[in-house]
Parts: sequence; C-alpha cells; structure tokens
Amino acid sequence: MPTSSPVFQHRFDNIEDYLHHREPYLLVHEIVEIQDRQISTRHTVSDEADFIRGHFPGAHIMPGAMMQELSTQSAGILLAANFNPMETYNTHDPLFNEFALGVLVKIKNARYRGFARPGDVLDVVVRIEEQIGDVFDFSCLIQCGETGIMRNSFQLSNIESKLLQGK
Repeated sequence: MPTSSPVFQHRFDNIEDYLHHREPYLLVHEIVEIQDRQISTRHTVSDEADFIRGHFPGAHIMPGAMMQELSTQSAGILLAANFNPMETYNTHDPLFNEFALGVLVKIKNARYRGFARPGDVLDVVVRIEEQIGDVFDFSCLIQCGETGIMRNSFQLSNIESKLLQGK
C-alpha cells in the first residue's frame, strides 16, 4: 500500500549523499543499480576494518551483524532514492532533514550460510516486499561470487528526525 504523503525521487553521484553514515561505518562501497523497488550494491571486505581485525584473530571473517548493517544501509539508499518524503534532502548537515530515513525497527529473519573474508566482494540485492505507510518490509540476499552467504528480512521506517535526536 502506498504512503499517503508525497514521495520524492533523488539521484546523487556519491553514496554519502544518500546516507548519513560515514567512514568507518559506511559499508556500501558501490551502488550497482537502483530500480523502483530494488537496489543492488557492493561491498569489498577489507582486512583493515576494525571489526575484521578483532573478529576473529587468525581467522578473520565479517561479522553477521555487519552484514545485517550492510543490508539495511543498502535499503536506506533505496528509500532515499525512491521513497523520500522530503523534496530537499541533505545528508551533510545532520540537523537539516525533517525525517530520518530507514531506521531499523525489526529484524524478522537472518540466515547465514557462509563466510565473508578479507578480499571478498559481496553483492547485495535488497527488495521492498511490502509498504504500509512509512514502514517498509525488505528482503535481502548477500552473495559472495555465486554463493549466497546471507538471506534476511527486516523492517525500516522513516521517522521524524527529532525522535532520533531525542528531542
């Protein structure tokens, strides 16, 4: 069901223009394609990332929680691109936007079937399965090469920024 409030589409040259996340927490390295209700992104696992160096010494793998975050950041880009309640949108000023887009409200499923190691390229496909008002249900598949290493489903919501800021 579509939202009753107007939505705006935005296209930017930089990932940082879609998301408020910044290094070292920005996990989406490349936007491959944005469609109406689906996005494809990419992440290359680095052995320099803090979460890799400590997880696990001698057998570095990307934590499942970080793969979940990668999927939600990808979904957030899709919301900013195609389901944005703001005509003017600026991620470079943390107090500019009236709404915080893509706030994680629920993880329904997360199933891990493999590992992501330094040097691996992760291809992420996130799809909107349902929308009720400002709540979006997503499904995601993360692949490393031809192998699906994670499937998940989750909900994100667009909320007033003042709620996120504690005001």
